[in-house]
Amino acid sequence: MNRFTLRASVGLAACGLAAAALTGCGAGQVSQTATQEPAVNGTNAQAGQVSLRNVHLRAPQQKDYVEPGSTVELLFVAVNGSSEADNKLTSITSDVGQVTLSGDSTVPANGVLLVGEPDGQIASVEHAEKADAITAEVTLSKPITNGITYDFTFNFENGKTTVAVPISAGNEPRRDKTGEGEEAAEGDTGGHH
Repeated sequence: MNRFTLRASVGLAACGLAAAALTGCGAGQVSQTATQEPAVNGTNAQAGQVSLRNVHLRAPQQKDYVEPGSTVELLFVAVNGSSEADNKLTSITSDVGQVTLSGDSTVPANGVLLVGEPDGQIASVEHAEKADAITAEVTLSKPITNGITYDFTFNFENGKTTVAVPISAGNEPRRDKTGEGEEAAEGDTGGHH
């Protein structure tokens, strides 16, 4: 075997290995993207036949924590997987505050219950059939802060689940490092100094 043939063989083998490595990322029954979750603010859970989706608190935070006595919104979507029976959300409890539901909390058979208005999603949801919106407000008895989840128990007529709920600031602008609002942010580019 001469030098040229040896180099060509090694080069072709290297190209073949590189091509196999690049195409292997999404191949097979268990690909890298098969277990990825959707990019939503909240968490998901199951309570009997009811699926809870995008469960989160909307709590704009101006200081190190949201103070007790503040009222924040609990947002989520409940989907009834039963094709025959309605289900009703009877209550939501948490040790961080009292949850007040307003509106009809019935989740119709094969239907959807929207709790709160998700940021940037209400326009597309208005056209959905069987979609009834209600609100859930939490009057805080304890301080809460971003980066921590808080347990909320969802009680349905036919099912119950406890969910670790995160906080989302919603469409509120990010707070600056002093927590005092926009005044301190002027002239600060947010980069390293």
